[in-house]
Amino acid sequence: MSLQPKGPGARPGFATLSLDYPLSLGTFEKYEEAQKAVDVLSDNGFPVENCLIVGTELKQLERVTARLTWGRVALGGALSGLWLGLFVGLIFSLFNPPTSAFALLLATALWGVLFGLIWSLVGYAFTRGTRDFSSVSQVVATKYEVFTEHKFAQQAREILAKAGINPSGSAAFGGPPVTTPPAPPAPSQAPQVPQAPSQAPQVPQAPTQDRTDG
Repeated sequence: MSLQPKGPGARPGFATLSLDYPLSLGTFEKYEEAQKAVDVLSDNGFPVENCLIVGTELKQLERVTARLTWGRVALGGALSGLWLGLFVGLIFSLFNPPTSAFALLLATALWGVLFGLIWSLVGYAFTRGTRDFSSVSQVVATKYEVFTEHKFAQQAREILAKAGINPSGSAAFGGPPVTTPPAPPAPSQAPQVPQAPSQAPQVPQAPTQDRTDG
C-alpha cells in the first residue's frame, strides 16, 4: 500500500485523500477503534484535518440471496420495467401535460413492463445456466490504519498514549513496522583472567670449573 504525496501530477480529487509525508499512528482491528482514536485527537485540540484513515487487507464478501429460475427472472424484470415506465410517464406528464395523465402513465408502465421482461430474459439466457443465483457483494477492510502529517506525529502519539489508546506498532507510510532490535544477552560468567605463574622460571646456571694454582 502506498499513497503518493500531494503534487502537480496527482489525479483530480486524489489530493484531498493524501498527506504530505504521513506517518502511521497505529493499526486497529475495527473501524470504530480507528474512529475513536481520531475523535480523541479532536477532543484534545489536535488538527484532525491532517489525519487519514486507510482500510487495509481488503476482502470481498458475497452473500447469496436466492436461487434464480425463469419465473423469478421474468418477475424481477417486469417489476423493474414497471417502475421505470411509471417514472418516464411522470416526467412526460410534468413537462408536456396530456389530455389524460392516467392514460399516459398506464401506457408507459405497460411499455416498461414489456421492456424489462424481455431484457431480463435475454440477459439470463446468455448466462446459459452458469449463474443460477442472485447475490449482493461488498468489499470490506480487515484492518484500519491511522496516518497523520509527519510534523504532527509526535503530538498525536502523546495524546493517544495519555488517553490509554495503544494501537499496534506504527511505521512510516507504506513501510514496514518499526521494531526495536533485541538487546544482546548478558554473559553468564565473567571472563577468566589468566593468573601469573606461582613460581618464577628457573634460570640455568653456568657450569663451574676447578682452578689449579700453578
